[in-house]
Amino acid sequence: MTGTAISFEGVGKTYPKAGGLVTALEGVDLSVPEGSITGIIGRSGAGKSTLLRMVNGLERPTEGRVLVAGHDVGRARGGALRGIRRDVGMIFQHFNLLASRSVRGNVALPLEIAGLPRARIRARVDELIDQVGLTALADRYPAELSGGQKQRVGIARALATGPKVLLSDEATSALDPETTQTVLELLSRINRDLGLTVLLITHEMAVLRDIASHMAVIEAGRIVESGPTYGIFAAPAHATTRRFLSGVTGTALPAFVAARLQPDPPGDPVIRVTFAGAHATDPMLARLATDLGISANILGGTIEEIGARPFGNLLISVPLDRGAETRAFLERHGLTTEVLGHVR
Repeated sequence: MTGTAISFEGVGKTYPKAGGLVTALEGVDLSVPEGSITGIIGRSGAGKSTLLRMVNGLERPTEGRVLVAGHDVGRARGGALRGIRRDVGMIFQHFNLLASRSVRGNVALPLEIAGLPRARIRARVDELIDQVGLTALADRYPAELSGGQKQRVGIARALATGPKVLLSDEATSALDPETTQTVLELLSRINRDLGLTVLLITHEMAVLRDIASHMAVIEAGRIVESGPTYGIFAAPAHATTRRFLSGVTGTALPAFVAARLQPDPPGDPVIRVTFAGAHATDPMLARLATDLGISANILGGTIEEIGARPFGNLLISVPLDRGAETRAFLERHGLTTEVLGHVR
């Protein structure tokens, strides 16, 4: 990653409404590194779709600038805008395929609109269909395809004009978990093989965990946190980010513990231990027991990979009089700890 593919600079967006204006985006500053897979996560209505649609000019900012490869999308008109859009492919949540066209015909559509000769279209379509693993289904129609196969057609169509940027609008949210994983693997391979910048929006933190190198969290039209995915998972700074993370990184307390949790003693401290970086795979709880004689009670957690790097959280409780000693020992060995409360 050597440069910036997409820049949002002080971007705001308002819509007219009876009696005034509705603010969809406010003061958005975000850089998408060239060659990255960058994810934007937020709840419904947070503004993520509006932000995404500004990259290809389907929405224009009320204030600020959106730059794609240095070109101001909001000010582009006519041929300049068409040129930007050729460099920006888009895949959709609900596929947006033409029922009357086969796989081959759907993939060919943007090339036909661009006016390419038939022979070139045929060769390019065959290449794309093979790239997404649908050669055997090239003459099938959308009604004959599964959801995952339809999305592969959508991806092939988005790649037809050889874009530099690929936008993904909740591309996996209509798919089952297994199919979602295969589509994410395909996007990762395309990113790796073609050097394509991928900007995706989602409401699922697991999607970012699995493929995004960078991420941003949007809340009520503002970016509240952004940066490399691993760093945000390891040390989320904003409450919204922590809420999104609770379901995928072992940070949520089991219900039977949460119901008994008190902010202050008496009771044993409940400690969240984050395993990241160079010490992520060290047997620190075993060392805690052997070196200090402290037995930790494991309440929950998970260990996984983010970007091929180990990461995890464990929720433990230790005796009240050993809490400070436990945290000092773990932090001395490069782990992060936080007291969530106390449980009797």
